[in-house]
Parts: sequence; structure tokens; C-alpha cells
Amino acid sequence: MMRFPLHKQYDSMQCGLACLQMICDFFGTNYSLETISRYCFATTEGTSLRSINEAALKLGFHTIVGKVTIPQLKEASLPCILYWNQKHFIILYDIKKRKKKNIYYIADPAKGLLKYTEEEFKENWFNTFVKNEEAGIALFLQPTPAFYEKQEEHKSEKRSFSFLFGYFRQYRRYFGQIILGLLIGSVLQLIFPFLTQAIVDVGIKHRNLNFIYLILIGQLMLTVSRTSVDFIRRWILLHISMRINISLVSNFFIKLLKLPMSFFDTKLMGDLLQRMNDHNRVEKFLTTQTLSVMFSLFSFIVFGAVLLCYNLPIFCIFLAGSIAYSVWIALFLKRRKQIDYLYFEKQAKNNNKTYQFITAMQEIKLQDCEQRRRWEWEDVQAELFDANMKSLRLQQTQEAGSIFINEIKNIVITVVAATAVINGQMTLGMMLAVQYIIGQLSSPIEQLMNFIYSLQDVKISLERINEIHEMENEESNPEAIAAFQSQDKSLRLKMVDFKYDPHALNKTLDSVDFEIPEGKVTAIVGTSGSGKTTIIKLLLGYYKALGGEISIGGTDINRFNLKWWRRQCGVVMQDGVIFSESIARNIAVDDGDIDKERLAEAARIANIDDYIMRLPLKYNTLIGQDGVGLSQGQKQRILIARAVYKNPQYIFLDEATNALDANNERAIVENLMEFYKGKTVVVVAHRLSTVKNADRIVVIDQGKIIETGKHQELIANRGAYYNLVKNQLELGS
Repeated sequence: MMRFPLHKQYDSMQCGLACLQMICDFFGTNYSLETISRYCFATTEGTSLRSINEAALKLGFHTIVGKVTIPQLKEASLPCILYWNQKHFIILYDIKKRKKKNIYYIADPAKGLLKYTEEEFKENWFNTFVKNEEAGIALFLQPTPAFYEKQEEHKSEKRSFSFLFGYFRQYRRYFGQIILGLLIGSVLQLIFPFLTQAIVDVGIKHRNLNFIYLILIGQLMLTVSRTSVDFIRRWILLHISMRINISLVSNFFIKLLKLPMSFFDTKLMGDLLQRMNDHNRVEKFLTTQTLSVMFSLFSFIVFGAVLLCYNLPIFCIFLAGSIAYSVWIALFLKRRKQIDYLYFEKQAKNNNKTYQFITAMQEIKLQDCEQRRRWEWEDVQAELFDANMKSLRLQQTQEAGSIFINEIKNIVITVVAATAVINGQMTLGMMLAVQYIIGQLSSPIEQLMNFIYSLQDVKISLERINEIHEMENEESNPEAIAAFQSQDKSLRLKMVDFKYDPHALNKTLDSVDFEIPEGKVTAIVGTSGSGKTTIIKLLLGYYKALGGEISIGGTDINRFNLKWWRRQCGVVMQDGVIFSESIARNIAVDDGDIDKERLAEAARIANIDDYIMRLPLKYNTLIGQDGVGLSQGQKQRILIARAVYKNPQYIFLDEATNALDANNERAIVENLMEFYKGKTVVVVAHRLSTVKNADRIVVIDQGKIIETGKHQELIANRGAYYNLVKNQLELGS
């Protein structure tokens, strides 16, 4: 049986994508995970079986999906995708009979290639019934000619270490100094066995204390020299490693800032934090471990040559023992890789759960759900502990074997060397020198094995990091427009369709068609979940419409440079963020210096200037994480002041006043109506008292536009708008 191609998921949302990637690879086409994601969309809940099935059809597979029993599964053509533990997707690629028992071969994108007994398999897969017989859900795929026709469309780029070497270039001179220090240290270390031999064969043999003192003074000077060189080398290395690490992480952040808004909807906080830790692993590999192994290799070659000159049989014994040690270590590489992926998954889950637990502590106490939340966190800790125990057991087994092999090798070498001394083939000094050399050779071999482990770890880390770097930037169009193309700057949605999950049955927006006139105030109202916020996000370029067109001044929004477009917009979203910095910087968040006059005017319009001026440090008052110390209404007023300070041509307010009391809301609405003059404004609101003065009101329900007009017109129609505002404005029946 050929080894099944294994591809790992890089975060907890990608199991379905990784399974589809493995199926494609099995049939001869190695698509990248990024390419697969264009066909199979991952949401905040991961991927659905429907989305995997539709993506497989687009890739050129013939598919069958349904409830399957064990007898049916045994007769089916493999591989197939299984719904596992009601929360995960894996691949079953073979079933074999061993000792009258069925063994199920699984490719798990989270854990690697695994084998299950029939009892274990049933326990994880069964989740439904077919004619009173237990069954599970499976997706069977077979390639059609269309699958092979697509092979040339997408080529998976091979990941490599090449881009990492760019970080070395600017430090070439320093690395030269480090390598020179390593060479000097190795030469100084090489002198020690000869000095040891001289002490025994000359000093002790001839009872010459002066000679022994001289040699010891020489050894002391060499030790001081080696320590000085090593100190300087480590200092330079620390300097370089810190700079490289900053560059690596900084470039990662730069890439994150270039990714589309939609990317952050499907990434857990824990997954991104884990990738940050991967950068530390890469940095250590690039600096400390790579240079250490260079030093070890040089030492191994030099001391190996000296040992060969001293005694050929001892050299052969040492070489055989070292090869056995290396083979033993290599046996654990595959298992270590599986455990590393498992640990990554559990650690990412732990980071996310811990972050939620800490940040939501007040809400947890308020809602009296401490025990359940603590138990959930402890369950994650138990999973992480289990992963650590698997790693520890593997490490202990490997270390026990390594120690046994090394000790046997050392005992045999000691016996052979002692025999040679007794037979007069070696002097006692030579034997001590040989023992010193063996000690020096053991360390490089161990470091070389550790380097192989590190190389494996870094390869995994690079795959996870490169998954981010290989994603298409939000601004991927080199011909993007960075200026308006006409005098008319109205916004237009023309028969726009949209779904957050392209494979979902129902549309979030369905044939939405209306205009937002330049210089006017347009309000969008409707019940919760009707699609109001989605329209705002489409207008700001969070997502691309699945159908229809969104235009700015007659030009498709997809042709604009989105960074430039958002610079023209002042935005207050429902989930707006208050940064952990001064009030002034929370209002004036752009990259420029703070304009104090604009700052004061923005605070006045947002009706928060009185509150700020009562504070001891006024605008320089620091606000805690996520606006700690502020009420929800104060946070909203700061967010409104932020949008006003920008003084944009376009203003988008999504439930911007829903946390304000009636007096503050009335004052802010009056101030904003003056500020709106000459600007294009889109207001989304539930509290309809804030939108009744709009130039145009658009009523949306279940993703469709059902009414448009002014407040009085819509009230007179007694339609959907009338029913929405009836209770709020006490219009009567």
C-alpha cells in the first residue's frame, strides 16, 4: 500500500479544506490550502459537509454523500471523507483485516496518519441510524476528466527556507565575526587533549612539577581565551537574534494588515498567537541553533580526525555507536511531528479559551456560569496535559535508548583503550586524551540530532507562517484607482446578492438595489438580522458581493484602492474598539499629529467634551484595555468623535447611538445634522428617532428591500416601516 499523502490543517477551522487537499493529492494534483480555500469557504464554525461537497464538484469530482453503515463502507471505493465526532472531518483511506480484526486507516488533518480498531472507529464515527442500524456520514469522491483538466490551472508553490536567508544579508559582517570566533574557539579547544597527554606522559612520568604547572597555566590561559571569545560571540549573536526576531514578527504584522477584512472572521485569537510563537522558534533556529551546529560539525570533523590518528579501532567503534544513536533518534521523527501538530492545535485552543475566560470574567460572574466555564477551561487543560504527556513519554523513550547506546559505546571504547595501554599500544596519557576527545565528540552528535529535531519543528512552523504569507492581499489589483473618476460621488447598490457562507442555502442579501445620493442622509432600518450591517460592510469593502455591483460615482468599488477609499470614510461600527491609550489618541487615531482644534470640535459634536474636561488629565487621560473605566455611552461618544475628527466625505454609522440616553442622543443628533451638511451619510439604527429626519429611509427585511421613502411618506403607507416605529413613536393603531 502506497503511503497516503498527509496535509495538516494550520488552524482549527481548516479540517475540511485539508481533507479536500489530501484527496486531490491522492489523485495526482497537489493544490495548496490557499487554492482549496477559494473553492471551499471556511466560516467561524469551520467548513460544512455541503461546502466540501460543492467545492469537490467544482474541482471536477463526482460525489456521493449520505448516511452509511459499516458493511456499506467496507464495499465502498476509498478514500472518502468522514464526519468525525460530530465536529471534525477526517479521511478513511483503507480498511485491512489483521488477526481476524478490521483495522481502519485514517488521515486526520489535526493528528496525522492513524490506525483504529473497529470498536474505536465506531465510537468516533457513528452519529445516526439507517433502518435501525448505526451509521455515520460519509462523502465519497471520484475524479472525472474535468478534475485532470484543472491540474494546470493551479500549481501548489513549494515552501522553502529561501526567504529566510534575506534576514541574514544585512548582518553578513557580524556573522563573519561569529564564525571566526567559532573557529578560534575550536582551535583552542583542540589543544586541550594534547596538553592532557603531555601532563601524564611527560610531567607525571618524569615527575616534573614545573612542567605540570606550566601546562596548567597554559590550560588556564586557553580557558580564559575561550571564555572571552565565547562571551563576545554570544553577545553579537544576541544582538542579531533580537533584530531578526523583530523583523520576522514585524513582517508578519505587515502581512496581517494587508489581508482582507474577511480573513479575521475565520481566525481564532489562539491560532494567530500560536503563529507568533512560531516566529520565536524560527528565529532561534536561524541564529543560535544553526551556528551551534556549524560549530559542532567543525569540532566533530577536527576531533574525529585526531581520534582517527590516535587509534583506528576506537574511531570505528565510536563511528558505529554514533550511527546507531542517529538511527535511533530518526525513528522518532515521524511521531514527534504528529505530536507537534496535536500540541499546536491544543495550545491554540487553550490560548483562545484562556483569553475568553479572562476577558469575560465580569460577565461570567454576573451570569453565574463560573462552574461551567471553569470546567470547559479545565477540559482544555486536560487535553493539553494529555498532549504534553504523549510528548514526554516519547522523549523519555528516546532518551532512554540514547543513553543506553552511548553508555555501551563508551564502555566498549574504555575496554579497548585500557587493553591497548596494557599491551603497550597506547600510553596512559594517550588514553586520557582519547577519553577527552570522545567526550568532545559526543556533544556535537547530540547537538546535530537536536538540530534535526529543530529542523523538523521549524519546517512545521514555516508551513504555518507561510500559510499567512501566501494569502492574497486585500490590495491585489496593481491598477487600483486612488481617486474619484467623476463629479458624481453617489453610492449605488445594483441587484447585490451576498452570503457569508457561499454554500449556505439562504442569502444574507437578496437582489438589494438602491442608491445613496451624494450629500444626503440615507437611513437603513429593519429588524435584527435583516442585513443592515452587512450592507455597511460591503460598502466599506469588508467582503465582495457574490452578485450584482456596488459602485462609487459609477465606478465599481472593486476597482478602487480600498485603503484610499476607507480614508474617505468616517465609520462607527457596533463593535468599535477603544484602544488602550489617551482619550486624545483614541479620537485622533490616524498617523498624523493631533490637531487640537479639530479634537475639541469633534468632542463637542459627540457631546463628550464636558466629561473630558472634568477629568484631571483631560484629553491626556489614559483609557484601559477595551475602554475599561468608560460606560457604553461614553465609549460610543468617543467612537463618534473619532469619525467626526476625520472630517470625511462619507460617514457610516451602525447603531452609533443605541447605548446613549435620550438627552445625549438628542444633543448628538442635532450636532451631527449640522456636521452632515455636504457629506454623504449612511445611518443604520434600531432606535428610529435617530433616522426620521433622514433624506431617505430604506427598509430591509430578510435581506430584501421592501420600502423606501421619507419618514412621513412611509408612515402614511402604513407598511413595514410604520409597524417598526409604531411602538417607539407612539403613533397609535
